[in-house]
Amino acid sequence: MIWLSMLAGTALILFVLRDVFHTLWHPTRHGGLSRRVMMAFWWASARLGTRWRPAGLAGPMGMVTVLAAWALTVAVGWGLVYWPHMPEDFSYAEGLDPDEHAGPLDALYISLVTLATLGLGDIAPTSGWLRVLAPVEALVGFVLLSATVAWILGIYPALARRRALALRLSHVRRSRATAQAFDSDGGAALLDGLASALSTITVDFMQYAESYYFYDGDENTSLPTQLGYAIDLADQAAEARHPDVRLSAAALRTALEDLATVLDERFLRTGAAAKHIFAAYACDHERPWGPDGPGRTEGSG
Repeated sequence: MIWLSMLAGTALILFVLRDVFHTLWHPTRHGGLSRRVMMAFWWASARLGTRWRPAGLAGPMGMVTVLAAWALTVAVGWGLVYWPHMPEDFSYAEGLDPDEHAGPLDALYISLVTLATLGLGDIAPTSGWLRVLAPVEALVGFVLLSATVAWILGIYPALARRRALALRLSHVRRSRATAQAFDSDGGAALLDGLASALSTITVDFMQYAESYYFYDGDENTSLPTQLGYAIDLADQAAEARHPDVRLSAAALRTALEDLATVLDERFLRTGAAAKHIFAAYACDHERPWGPDGPGRTEGSG
């Protein structure tokens, strides 16, 4: 029983540390807990009516749930390690009966106090290896706190870059610039800037995959809405007479295809061409497809 409890606790701790590692420091599709929680909130938001997802709750609530799951799972894991050794290997403050404070809830209490680095001291380990293990748990608590800060400081700037790019595309679209205006050095510079921003967004989706599950409520700051115009712009510029504009159009087209590849491999899995992937991306975010306004989707009359 002692070894079973300790092995179960160790497995829970290692599971969470692995998930934190793959979510924040080595982003892959192996961060199982965080990815599944974010997907579950995204799926639920699409089925709870038209108000919940546009309110932008899926992403933030998913992050809060992931962080709470990380902390609680680690606390339970360490509690399972402590529990078989209570009360023999612990000292108790005056007034506490060791036999009455040796249950699983007491082990969880010790774990939570240690994880939060509170150091209350009313129940403390006395056995040599447990006295070493408790500070290790406190270090893990500090790692989780650092992970929380790093995640927030990473995701929200990525969201800001995504929305800024969408707004930039919206500005260009609403300016109604002519084909002749793009067929110039200025047009080439504009296309180069858009291609560079798209490359950054592609890296953001690889580094902070959870940012996909944040909803951009405003049409002008919604990247799924504006990508249709970006494709049309690249196609239009590819026919320009200015060689620099054609080169920049090719770079923009390649950046769009790279973004489509990442979106499809990590989230959508359509196996289609870039234009259809972006249409699926817009559909998944319940946004209009293309620059023609709300309700306009690919293939509509």
